[in-house]
Amino acid sequence: METRDADELCALDATDLARRLRAREISARDVVDAHLDRIDRVNPQVNAIITLDAEGARAAAKAADDGPVTGPLHGLPIAFKDTHDTAGMRTTYGSPLHADNVPAEDELVVARIRAAGAIRIGKTNVPEFAAGSHTFNTLFGATRNPYDRGRSAGGSSGGAAASLAARLQPIADGSDLGGSLRNPAAFCNVVGFRPTPGRVPALPSDNLWDPLGTSGPMGRTVADVALLFSAIAGPDPRAPLSLETPGDAFRTVTEIDLRGLRVAWSPTLGGLPIDPAVSAVLAAAPTVFTELGALVEEATPDLSEAEFAFRTLRANAFDVGFGASFDERPDAFKPALAWNIEQGRALTRSDVGRAVAAHSRVYQAGIRFFDEYDVLLAPVTQVVPFDVDDEYPREIAGEEMHSYLDWMRAAYHVTTLGAPAISVPAGFTPEGLPVGLQIVTKPRSDLFTLQVASAFEAATHHGRRTPTF
Repeated sequence: METRDADELCALDATDLARRLRAREISARDVVDAHLDRIDRVNPQVNAIITLDAEGARAAAKAADDGPVTGPLHGLPIAFKDTHDTAGMRTTYGSPLHADNVPAEDELVVARIRAAGAIRIGKTNVPEFAAGSHTFNTLFGATRNPYDRGRSAGGSSGGAAASLAARLQPIADGSDLGGSLRNPAAFCNVVGFRPTPGRVPALPSDNLWDPLGTSGPMGRTVADVALLFSAIAGPDPRAPLSLETPGDAFRTVTEIDLRGLRVAWSPTLGGLPIDPAVSAVLAAAPTVFTELGALVEEATPDLSEAEFAFRTLRANAFDVGFGASFDERPDAFKPALAWNIEQGRALTRSDVGRAVAAHSRVYQAGIRFFDEYDVLLAPVTQVVPFDVDDEYPREIAGEEMHSYLDWMRAAYHVTTLGAPAISVPAGFTPEGLPVGLQIVTKPRSDLFTLQVASAFEAATHHGRRTPTF
């Protein structure tokens, strides 16, 4: 396949590709070959895909062409996040402890995507154990931003976001505890959707009652995200928090009228430091909603206890999840992750109990807020993409950042609301760096979130600006 023809296929939206594949207008073999060709040429510049099975992908594409249409993702290539277990394919979690780990089974989100007809081509890069919103590790190195290869692609789904922006795959899976779907999407000018916890059941899991983490979809458009979301959402009786709505309910994002919509614009989410470059880009977002007929005013939910609740529950989870491995091989953990585990160990039972109660109060405050407003708009990230060689930003708007978590508050404070939140391309700085807008709606209103995001996307078209290779 000629380079131009391959790039044209790779540039198509996932919804367009999926429609043509299901109608047999194009072959899965051509689509997979086009993406493998582009990966070969472009991936060395961004380091987004770190494991590749070209032979297996081509065999699966042939089977897709020779057999029946298997689902809404029929023939679409996908590289799975390297924290999501894939049967028979190396899954490292970005850690040297698991450099040779090959799971025996797909985890649920992977199994659902493959059952919907997608073709596995490889894995995308992550920070060690998905800790932090900058994608680098000692196994594979750093993932670079397609819009500026000297900058971070964000994380922890940084390989996923960068591969989408670079047109290495049409859809991508990710996960989000404190911003890992939203932050890299904002950095890479793609769409990252954190659904209501329970929409995408987490299996297997050592904590089936986790109220903070969730898997979710990424894409270059809201419609692409909805397509993938429809394949991974839906109940599972083994997951006690899973929600009953079937995934098919989210496949089509119908147009809605925003006239009269009550929109809260929170430019600092209650006083967080925001890089002036981010604020300058996002200043146009409320006007877009006003021009679409919405009623916009500045307002912020009560997030005063979000910091304590999130940081405490996260640290406790890190101790429980990684403590035993850390005791055996402390040298195998990056310093920031070791620090976070130690933070968890320093907690008392009372600390954890108070954090659960604080989280409950934040959630209830959010419910009251969304009784008054239909939509919350806020920054996704507090900074523009930073130097790829820096572990994290050391200051924002003159305020010192003391840890690798501090600069992520705009995302993880929203996590504590238990609400669906999406990052949508919102524009670029004068230097050409992407900025994302965070759109949040009340818990369980996931389709509405997608509809509002789609309306903003249609009015602005920022996601159509592509990186140059």
